[in-house]
Amino acid sequence: MEFLLFIPFIVQLMSIAIMPFLLPKWWHKNYGKFSIVLASIVVLYYVFVLRNTHEVLRTAEEYISFISLLTGLFVVSGGIYFKIKGKATPLKNTITLLIGSLTANLFGTTGAAMLLVRPYIASNKYRLKPYHIIFFIFTVCNMGGSLTPIGDPPLFLGYLKGVPFFWIIKELIGIWAIGLAYVLVIFFLMDTYYYRKLKVKIQQEVEEKGEDVQFGGLFNIFFLFTIIGAVFITEPPFLREIIMLTAAFISYKLTPPSVHKRNRFNFEPIKEVALLFVGIFMTMIPVLSYLNHNSAQLGISKPGQFFWASGILTSFLDNAPTYLNFLTLSMGLQNLNINNSLEVLMFLDNYKIYVIAISVASVFFGAMSYIGNGPNFMVKSIAEHKGIKMPGFFAYIYKYSLPVLIPMFFVIWLLFFR
Repeated sequence: MEFLLFIPFIVQLMSIAIMPFLLPKWWHKNYGKFSIVLASIVVLYYVFVLRNTHEVLRTAEEYISFISLLTGLFVVSGGIYFKIKGKATPLKNTITLLIGSLTANLFGTTGAAMLLVRPYIASNKYRLKPYHIIFFIFTVCNMGGSLTPIGDPPLFLGYLKGVPFFWIIKELIGIWAIGLAYVLVIFFLMDTYYYRKLKVKIQQEVEEKGEDVQFGGLFNIFFLFTIIGAVFITEPPFLREIIMLTAAFISYKLTPPSVHKRNRFNFEPIKEVALLFVGIFMTMIPVLSYLNHNSAQLGISKPGQFFWASGILTSFLDNAPTYLNFLTLSMGLQNLNINNSLEVLMFLDNYKIYVIAISVASVFFGAMSYIGNGPNFMVKSIAEHKGIKMPGFFAYIYKYSLPVLIPMFFVIWLLFFR
């Protein structure tokens, strides 16, 4: 019976990976109902059969914290508009990706991506190619947000479990710098190659237009920092989430409709994330419980194994539950419970290499496919709406993520986790 409880979790994740491509119209119409039904199966079993309401309530609390942060960042960043016209040189584009990667640690990968993708597309309009968007996904939507719990959902879940806020930047900054520098250098070389192939007259026309910078909704930066500050609040319960959602509500009401219109802002992306993740959080309750009690039997015991295993799952499933699953597994090997914050700190003191390997893989490998991380699909959707013909699911992998990212992952494994 225990393994039967895994079925809703497996069905949920496989549906997220496959259904948008297999039955896109049906999935877009019914994904919310589908997710809630799967979540209800597990919740009802835990409440009425196992009489274990504690696990359900604890998971619900974590979900509320998780979605409150994402919602706050998404709404507030959608109220900030800026546009830069002019020549997008390879150096300028590379600096933009670097700034976006740094910004992701303050506003989250979702917030940074939504804030920057439109002006990034506009500045490259005269020579935009799919690789511009894909490297944006690699860096801003994924790798960039590796240094703080705000940066990427897996790290925020780790923070909720007891990983200290500044521990992450202290332990991951070296790997982050190596990985990001590698990807940015490749992008710069590729962008330089295509830039030089442009006709001279096209370059001259763009240069003659000069730079024109437009801003709107800059007061929302205050609300962004309000949300960031709220992350540090731990007591009383739900005060942190109330502040985040209140900031988002006030921001939305105060933002001029013209700014939202220019950003083509709507709630559909965050609605999709909220409905899918309620299913993910609830259906993974029995999986986390099993991993915690049977970790020694799964044959994964070395940091390098955790790096590749969590990375591969992150590539095609969602990085947040992957992080939790493997962190639970690694702690279970030492008979420690992920739901005990004191035991999490004990694990960091004695076995930090496991947490580093899982953290890096859960964030970096999210760039391997469109479904590796939530912002990936949001950025792809915006780009296609702008008329860019993006590569399909498998073309993205074999043309870009495999040749660009796998060599970098191999080097990181050799240097840090072998």
